[in-house]
Amino acid sequence: MTSPNRLDATVRPGRIDRTRRLRFTFDGTELHGHPGDTLASALLAEGRTEVTTSVHRGRPRGIVAADRTEPNALVQLHGDCPEPMLPATRVELRDGLVAESLSGIGWVGDRPDTAVHDKKYVHADVVIVGAGPSGLAAALSAGRSGARVFLVDEQAELGGRLLDGHERIDGAAATDWIARAVRELAEIPEVRVLTRATAVGCYDHDYLLVAEHRTDHLDTVGPHQSQQRLWHVRARRVVLATGAHERPVVFEDNDRPGIMLAAAVRSYLNRHAVLPGRDAVVFTTSDSAYSTALDLLAVGASVPALVDTRPQPPAHLVDQVEAAGGRVHPGSTVISTKGHDRVRGARVTELDEQGCLSGIPYEVDCDLLAVCGGWSPVVHLFGQAGGSLRWDRTAAGFVPESSGTHLPRVIGSARATHDLAGSLAQGLAAGAEAATACGFRIAAPRVPPTSGDRPNSRPRPLWLVPGMTKPPEQWDRHFVDLQRDATVADVWRAIGAGMRSVEHVERYTTISTGQDRGKTSGVNAIGVIADALMVDSPGEVGTTTFRPPYAPVRFALMAGRERGHLHEPVRTTSMHSWHEAAGAEFENVGQWKRPRYYPRPGEDMDAAVQRECRAARTGVAMQDVSTLGRIEIVGSDAPEFLDRVCTSGFAELAVGRARYGMMCGADGMVLDDGVSMRLAADRYLMSTTTGGAAGVLEWLEEWLRTEWSELDVYCTSVTEQWAAVAVVGPRSRDVVARLAPDLDVSSAGFGFMEFRETELYNGIPARISRISFSGELAFEINVARWYGLATWEAVAAAGADHGITPYGAETMHVLRAEKGFVVVGQDTDGTVTPLDLGMDRLVSRHKDFIGKRSFARQDTARTDRKQLVGLLPLERERLLPEGVHLVEPDVPLRPPVPMLGHVTSSYRSAALDRTFALALIRDGRRRIGDVLHAPFEGSSTAVEVTRPVFYDEEGARRDGVEHG
Repeated sequence: MTSPNRLDATVRPGRIDRTRRLRFTFDGTELHGHPGDTLASALLAEGRTEVTTSVHRGRPRGIVAADRTEPNALVQLHGDCPEPMLPATRVELRDGLVAESLSGIGWVGDRPDTAVHDKKYVHADVVIVGAGPSGLAAALSAGRSGARVFLVDEQAELGGRLLDGHERIDGAAATDWIARAVRELAEIPEVRVLTRATAVGCYDHDYLLVAEHRTDHLDTVGPHQSQQRLWHVRARRVVLATGAHERPVVFEDNDRPGIMLAAAVRSYLNRHAVLPGRDAVVFTTSDSAYSTALDLLAVGASVPALVDTRPQPPAHLVDQVEAAGGRVHPGSTVISTKGHDRVRGARVTELDEQGCLSGIPYEVDCDLLAVCGGWSPVVHLFGQAGGSLRWDRTAAGFVPESSGTHLPRVIGSARATHDLAGSLAQGLAAGAEAATACGFRIAAPRVPPTSGDRPNSRPRPLWLVPGMTKPPEQWDRHFVDLQRDATVADVWRAIGAGMRSVEHVERYTTISTGQDRGKTSGVNAIGVIADALMVDSPGEVGTTTFRPPYAPVRFALMAGRERGHLHEPVRTTSMHSWHEAAGAEFENVGQWKRPRYYPRPGEDMDAAVQRECRAARTGVAMQDVSTLGRIEIVGSDAPEFLDRVCTSGFAELAVGRARYGMMCGADGMVLDDGVSMRLAADRYLMSTTTGGAAGVLEWLEEWLRTEWSELDVYCTSVTEQWAAVAVVGPRSRDVVARLAPDLDVSSAGFGFMEFRETELYNGIPARISRISFSGELAFEINVARWYGLATWEAVAAAGADHGITPYGAETMHVLRAEKGFVVVGQDTDGTVTPLDLGMDRLVSRHKDFIGKRSFARQDTARTDRKQLVGLLPLERERLLPEGVHLVEPDVPLRPPVPMLGHVTSSYRSAALDRTFALALIRDGRRRIGDVLHAPFEGSSTAVEVTRPVFYDEEGARRDGVEHG
């Protein structure tokens, strides 16, 4: 059975495999096509001219384009991997495909998406986007130099619009030249070619995102094969050979099925052997549509009228069309169409030099109207990268301004070079220049001769054909955006409402906000706005901002494989296997799996934590503290920088010493805290909270890049390069002495907040510091990550006879809270200053720092702000829930209840033999000794307000007891 619009292979073989038939279902009807078809070409072959109705007005709509600019033929795919809102022109036909037409709006299915997606990060010397003639030439030129070349094209085959025509390169058919180029690129080891891949984002410093469709087109997919892949590509040079989009023309009833872009008609003829109509009117403003007319005539279709808006089109093109049996109407325009389910005729009249209608209109019967309103260079990626555009009157389109060294190089049709010879020359030159800029040598490339190319005579700018009678504000059947049903009347209504900016008009009318992102409507809308504002050209209106993505991207693709248990990366320390074997219970903090406690048989969390706390207070215990954030801060201005970002001073800190510091936001509120070591005169190592590491690094970089760019400072995250073990307790000095026999660990020889570089007994180099987050004598042993497990096991062996006990984050919290040490993010909430925490000693009065000025604000300087205090429940065993509010004893518990503050941390203490808590309470320091109430669980518990330090307030245990 032959499809009614499929051309015989002897007339047009196309680039399809006629030996195989593919079955597919569209809107419940079973149809057939061939490998090499798109869903759109298969529908046209089957005679399906009308494919949907418009979103708002229910008007019949047909296929317009042959690429991703398609505004009408949107479909919903069903099956194992359902997907909404795909243009039928971008869906490769596969056996068993089930599709449903959409009227401008898709829907998310209720079945789980079983497709797998992944991502990959690569570096390249030269990235070339687009594999038409200029892009292929650039890839060949750069690849021959030995540079790492990355060629990206969104089509299944390389070659671009050369696959639609009959041009010749180097004495052979252009398709033969393409085949040779593809073979050569495949043989160059440093060249990677991605087909079915769309560059969706182009960012600063030549960083690109590429969405690759890997298996969407296959009949069967393996269980672990990714359907799509998101490539993160960092390039040294980017060349954009992205081509140009053909534009329609806005005229009355320009939305009927059977009205198509002229280049799309040619593509369906030559690639897919599909004839969309038998009697075609070709309507053009430039040369390119003449090739469409000639191809239509060559396959037996009639062209009763080639309507050219130019009064004097190139004579040789006119002669060719008329010699083939067509008729050219120069200086004319299509003003409207007739028909319902598809176009049945076009109304034509003359067009004078001022663009006004003249003469007597006449009708031409047709079932196909092929329109070319000019070509819009695809400058989206160039715009995303920060490039600026200008209106080119000769090209009748927006073209890139001369790009600087920091911008991608634009070549070919993307910069309005439409002739084949010029595109090849630009491509070869751009590839060579990019490779040379990356340090590779290449001889000047030879530009191959070409023939059969269309001339490049000047088009006539035309985006809007005026109506015959009504004023523009009533042109409600002149469609500017087919997908949004937006018309000229809508644009005039926006102008009448006071809109002048193209972005305001487009948002007001919804033009260019559909799935196609205005690829066929954007420039026409700008032209209509220019006419309504009576300005000289679209250049005075300007363009919208080109934002990524260039084409729609699935959320699943952006997530990659980060779904389910892979939603977040799992980070583990090098000691993780030991913790698992020891039966540790884990908590997730900043993506890290951090041991929370180590239960022994029969122990619940409370019992395990009490045991671990006793070990740390009376003997010796050990904790894996590898998850703490670590940032190296290097440069001659590093001391000054730390002084500016931290509340305490670091410039005068001696090499070999460490200091605790806090960082505040510009509002004076606590941002993060940690200990920083001075490794050298120009080098510090800052520690941060586990969950705050990434945010702190971003904060430091923001100030360096936006405010203090003159400082010689570089920040580098080294969190994952280190493993660390905290050895805590009165017996910790004995354990460390065994581990580091060459180190003097006495109080006199190794003071608090000092560190030493040494070697452990087993030869592992280590940095050991005296830092305590428990209030006990403590040492922190830092080694390279790959030594982490060995060091942990060595600590365990060295402390075995002392009963050394591993402890987790829950015990650490109890120990630090007993000492009144805060955890940023738990005891702070973004509204707390260091002064509120009672850490006045950390706030320098002799230097400036971020947030200091805010301490003088009236609200920040109040003495009755919420302040950190301690709480002791009068019922010694009553554990206060964290977050519970605190009220005066005599306050009725009926809303609204005046709250004084809330509990931030609450634990059971083995050292105190009772429960205790920390809290933020209004004017808390003045309330010490008062009794407040904590209402929860239907009752109210009395608590005494105390100082926040419950254990060893004088700090004597920090230096331990010497043992002989």
